[in-house]
Amino acid sequence: MDWVIDMAKFLVNEILSQPAYLIGIITAVGLAALKKSVGQMVGGAIKATLGLLLVGAGAGLVSSSLDPLGRMIQGTTGTHGVIPTNEAIVGIAQSEFGARVAWLMILGFLVSLVLARFTPLRYVFLTGHHMLFMATLLTIVMATAGQGSVAVVLGGGVLLGILLVALPAFAHPWTKKVTGNDTLAIGHFGTAGYIVSGATGQLVGKNSRSTEEMKLPEGLRFLRDSMVATALSMVLVYLVMSLLFLAKAGQDVAFKAFAGSGGDPAANVGNYIMQSVMQGLQFGIGVAVILFGVRTILGELVPAFQGIARRVVPGAKPALDAPIVFPYAQNAVLIGFIFSFLGGLTGLAALVWVFNPAFGLALVLPGLVPHFFTGGAAGVYGNATGGRRGAAVGSFLNGLLITFLPAILLKALGSFGEANTTFGDADFGWLGAVLGSIGKLDGTVGLIGMLIFGLLILAGAWIVQTKVVDRGWIPGGGVAAAPAEADAGIPAGAVVGMTTYAKITPPRGAPTPPPAP
Repeated sequence: MDWVIDMAKFLVNEILSQPAYLIGIITAVGLAALKKSVGQMVGGAIKATLGLLLVGAGAGLVSSSLDPLGRMIQGTTGTHGVIPTNEAIVGIAQSEFGARVAWLMILGFLVSLVLARFTPLRYVFLTGHHMLFMATLLTIVMATAGQGSVAVVLGGGVLLGILLVALPAFAHPWTKKVTGNDTLAIGHFGTAGYIVSGATGQLVGKNSRSTEEMKLPEGLRFLRDSMVATALSMVLVYLVMSLLFLAKAGQDVAFKAFAGSGGDPAANVGNYIMQSVMQGLQFGIGVAVILFGVRTILGELVPAFQGIARRVVPGAKPALDAPIVFPYAQNAVLIGFIFSFLGGLTGLAALVWVFNPAFGLALVLPGLVPHFFTGGAAGVYGNATGGRRGAAVGSFLNGLLITFLPAILLKALGSFGEANTTFGDADFGWLGAVLGSIGKLDGTVGLIGMLIFGLLILAGAWIVQTKVVDRGWIPGGGVAAAPAEADAGIPAGAVVGMTTYAKITPPRGAPTPPPAP
């Protein structure tokens, strides 16, 4: 019977513990559940496997480009500095936690379907890459707190499942204000920033005109390309830090900044500057490779998730990525990005002059990508409740959130807190910081504390859903609008529960929600 034991060890050690193979197997199982052909299952499994291998390759490029930047920041400021990039930290974590992340992600999605089926929180979270990011955060925080692999997967899966249905519920009153209907939900872990922005718009935006009555320069719209925005932001950061490092450390030290990554020392100032530009572009390439890998995985995995969800939770609202709200206020997206970035710069100044000396918080440098996507969405939410002032002030506060929260989060990430990058969106910051604090309790007590915290989030979302969302409250007054006829089948003027539905035409370019099953 030795061959049976050897076979079991082979399956566990060489297949099920390898994240790339595991993702491929899970994808094949999901496609089989949808009754796809053998060819579709094999092709989907191979593409998902290759996708995760691409993530690992991109992570290597990102890590190598961040090393000299970390030395420059350390040499210039005397403290640790980071660039929050979700894809980068997730890619770096795959080598150590890949299998646990995969199992936790799958379990979390299944738990979310159960909760959506049997509670009032009828949301199906379909932003697959954010599901992956949150699964990685939970794995890192729980493993760093000393939890074993089984506890990480089971406990983290329950927490992830709760978050996937709870956070869309918290944001849904403001989402209805933005979209004018009750068809879509936001499924993106920048929820805290969107709620803050929407609430701020109510406070400061009285009589403020909409951003959509403004004309903004077309020249700024190129920043909507995430690869361009990432590369540009890193080139700018590299140039600024390299020049500051050169001024402080001198040529002899500064020219060796790139030699530690396997490169040659700079020959002169011009060569030093252009090496900085190249490292910034290399970072952009690395993130692009990671993004392509993630999209390749999710291109096969999400359809399987969505098909299963439709069978398990018919009629649930899809919770979709942040850009789903962009067409509802396109000027607000650019205003939100600009003011969120200004908030990031303000937060960085506060870290440099106050919070780093007083509390030892790392310096969080603003990146264009998190500020564009979360800041842009925050601008849309702020505009919906407070016009131009709401968009500007709300997204500025979002910029502060995604500067201070990642700095606090770093203390909960263990060795990954030294990786020169971290998670960039608001929900990763507050959740990881709280769970990291609870995780300082020993063993089982810490795990129970984390689960209790998750149950409190679930209870809060349940109350918001039944007492606020289902009763039709919308920030700033008004009533919920009807979804498109093909999606809801609810006639204009009908009353469902406490909500009166009115027919409102979506704006031009608004995304069409997935059809109901």
